[in-house]
Amino acid sequence: MRKMHAMPPLDLLVGFEAAARHLSFTKAGDELALTQSAVSRQIKDLEDGLGVALFERRHRALVLTEAGQQFYASAAQVLATMRSATERVRAHAGRKRPLSVTTTHSFAALWLIPRLAGFTREHPGVDVRITADTRVQDLERDGLDVAIRHGPASLAGPNAVRLMGERVFPVCSPKLLKKLPLEKPADLARHILLQYDDPDVRHPWLHWKTWLEVERIADLKPAGTLAFSGYEQIIPAAIAGHGVALGRSPLVKDLIADGELVAPFKSSADPARAYFAIVSKAAEGRPEVADFVAWLKHEAARK
Repeated sequence: MRKMHAMPPLDLLVGFEAAARHLSFTKAGDELALTQSAVSRQIKDLEDGLGVALFERRHRALVLTEAGQQFYASAAQVLATMRSATERVRAHAGRKRPLSVTTTHSFAALWLIPRLAGFTREHPGVDVRITADTRVQDLERDGLDVAIRHGPASLAGPNAVRLMGERVFPVCSPKLLKKLPLEKPADLARHILLQYDDPDVRHPWLHWKTWLEVERIADLKPAGTLAFSGYEQIIPAAIAGHGVALGRSPLVKDLIADGELVAPFKSSADPARAYFAIVSKAAEGRPEVADFVAWLKHEAARK
C-alpha cells in the first residue's frame, strides 16, 4: 500500500472516478487501458489510505457507500477542473506568442497601421501587438520583439535595418490651396501654420522656424498658428483644412497620392534622419519576426 499524505495520488483518483462512474472495475479498466485487477488494486490502496470503504462489493454488483458517494462528487469535480485547466494550458502552449512591435504614435497612426492589413493577409497565423510610445523602450527589458525608430544613423546601432529616409516640406488640403494659393514660400504669411508643440525644441526638424530658415524667410509672420502635442494630430488637421503643416515624406506620401494632401512647393528640408527596424536579441531567429522586418523593407521601398 502506498503511503498517503493530505492528497491521494492522482492515478488513484482517476481510477476511483472511472470505477464510481461506471460502477464497474472492468469498464473502468477498459477506459483507462488497465486490467480489472489493476483497477481493483488502485481502489484498495485508496480505501486503505483513507481508512474507509468506498464500495460495497455485492454479488455481480458494485455499489458506492455513503462515504464513496461523497468522495466521488468531490473527486469528479476536481478532475473536471484539472482537465479543463490542462486543455487551456495546451491550447495556450500551441498558440504562437504575439509579435510585439514598438514605435512612435505618429509612425503607428500614419504609416504602420494603414498598411498592416497587408502583413496580416500574407501571414494570417501571426498575431501582431503594437505599442506606441513617446519614450524609447528597452526591447529586452520590456519583452518586445521589434522597434521601429526614427533618428540619425549614428544612433541606430550596428544591427539596425534602415527602412527609409525622410524629407520635410509643407502640405495642405487641396481645398485650402484653392482658397488661398501658395505659389511661393512667402505666401505662407497668409496662412495658419500647424505647429508641433515642442517647447524644449527636442525635434527642431519639425519646427516651422527650421524650414523657414532653410528658405531664407525666417522673419515670416503667418496669419496664425495652431499647436498640437502630437504629430499624428497635425496631419488630420491639415487634411481638414485648418492650416498648412510640415509633412514628413514617408508619413504623408500616400495621403498625397490619394489627393487628401498636396505639396505646393518643390523644395524640402533634409533632417538627416531615417527610420530603422531593430530586432531584440530574444526575437532573433523567429521566422515571423524575420518575415515582419522583410515586409517593412518591402513596404518602405514602394514608390
